Amino acid sequence: MSETPGTLSQHEHPFDVDAFLARPLVARVAASDSSGAPTVRPVWFLWEEGAVWWITGAYSRMSRFLAKDPRVALVVDTCDLERLEFLQVIMRGKAEVVPYDEERSRRKLRRYLGDDESTWPADFKDFDDDARLVRFVPERTIVQDLSKNRP
Repeated sequence: MSETPGTLSQHEHPFDVDAFLARPLVARVAASDSSGAPTVRPVWFLWEEGAVWWITGAYSRMSRFLAKDPRVALVVDTCDLERLEFLQVIMRGKAEVVPYDEERSRRKLRRYLGDDESTWPADFKDFDDDARLVRFVPERTIVQDLSKNRP
């Protein structure tokens, strides 16, 4: 296990965290709902500039949750039974809702939907005026390789 605040340079971790977070994986984000109870949401994300970014808007209660309590825990992991690869990145910190950035959002969506935007479902082509981004800069990061094929 490796834990660091701030940057995620490769030499501090058991695997290349930047390359791992560049994969089209799903992050699970834990926040407090309007009653203060924990809630977890899966999100497609972009790891860029030392932050995790995802799209939100009026359709999602997450913006309201974060306005009340910006503390977030996030996990991205794999469970590859064929290769016996089990990698985890767990982050904690505060998230903020920021103005929508179309280019950043398109970079994120290309990871999941491919480069040909003409093939994207209509819901992902144009966002309404209520679209925002969540910017999450981790204050604490735990990186673990629990793989069974390690020497």
